[in-house]
Amino acid sequence: MELKEILPEFQRFLRDRRLAAEKNIPYHALWVSRFLRFAQRRPEHERVTLVDEFLESARSRWSLADWQLKKVEEALKLYLHHYEGKVTPQTGASPKPDELSAILSETKRLLRLKHYSYRTEQTYLEWIGRFFEYTTGRGETESRLSAQDVRDFLSHLALVRRVSSSTQNQAFNALLFLFRGVLREELDDLSGTVRAKRGTRLPVVLSVDEVQRLLSCLSGRNLLIAQLLYGAGLRLMECARLRIQDVDFEADVILVRSGKGDNDRSTMLPKAAKDGLLTHLEEVRALHEKDLAAGYGDVYLPDALARKYPSAGKRWGWQYVFPAGNLSVDPRSGKVRRHHVSDTAIQNVIKAAVRQAGIVKHASVHTLRHCFATHLLMNGVNIREVQELLGHKHVETTMIYTHVLRDMKNAPQSPLDALMNRGR
Repeated sequence: MELKEILPEFQRFLRDRRLAAEKNIPYHALWVSRFLRFAQRRPEHERVTLVDEFLESARSRWSLADWQLKKVEEALKLYLHHYEGKVTPQTGASPKPDELSAILSETKRLLRLKHYSYRTEQTYLEWIGRFFEYTTGRGETESRLSAQDVRDFLSHLALVRRVSSSTQNQAFNALLFLFRGVLREELDDLSGTVRAKRGTRLPVVLSVDEVQRLLSCLSGRNLLIAQLLYGAGLRLMECARLRIQDVDFEADVILVRSGKGDNDRSTMLPKAAKDGLLTHLEEVRALHEKDLAAGYGDVYLPDALARKYPSAGKRWGWQYVFPAGNLSVDPRSGKVRRHHVSDTAIQNVIKAAVRQAGIVKHASVHTLRHCFATHLLMNGVNIREVQELLGHKHVETTMIYTHVLRDMKNAPQSPLDALMNRGR
């Protein structure tokens, strides 16, 4: 029997809902058919127990590796949680184009009402648009939005699009906001969703010499940005959004406002960057005064501060340390303002510097933050203090750098080196 003849309805279901890559669909059906035959011989067993028993049997009978066993488990999840449960309670009709526009507008309104960042707003709207494109692309004109659609879409991302676990979680958060906030519907249990796998990943860290080479390839404002990313452990957007009033030159402290998790923290101001930063701010002040003279000079203020203090946006302390080169229209208020330097511009600068320095590691802007933490630990700084400087909620997050430190500082001798040294 050919693979395409095994459970043809199940294969058609996977194909129509785009739940698996075309080349994998016949093999999903093959393993499900084997599982069903296995289950028929054990009618008294519960399904959960049967799945565990079948996976253990498949491992020994067909000598499957761990990665192959994961594929079998994915096939069973698609059958048990998607195909068998394809008839689900209907919650809301799949929207037409004009209704979709209204849903996106309401989503945008609620996001702004809850003070979500503009970046999050754009990301959520993009994922919601992709979700509706997915549901309407299956040819089910009478389909209605439900938890099953969300489960299908998230599984599609993991199995077909091969997205990372963080990307899949980002999509889930967007759809959760859509259902709870906009559609006023609670999502049912999504435990049957095929989740993207996330293994342990060590951060890329440059040596001290590599950081020095990278910084030597920069000058002016770009050098200052890199110095703060590395010397203060700032995240990309924390550096871009840094306000002048949050740099304390007397105490050598940088205050990070509304960082990750909407938390404030303080970190060190590198003394090596102070003189250059003071000179840079003189240029920023001249630019600000020029904007004021032209009738501009107003910057975006977070939350409701613009209403409480109407003139605060033009004050010197609220200006960005690294302003954009040109005025632009604020996408929310429609006002013409000078925004902060774009994240893309910073990423391109660091990427070019890495290439120019001849660094072959896959280094990015965030790599400099990893270097900040690792090099502090190398210099004997307590891990709890590093945790505070980084703004990590749990010390376990910071401990990842101890693994990197061990690899860099106390790596065991290779047996090949021991052998060669013995022969000398």
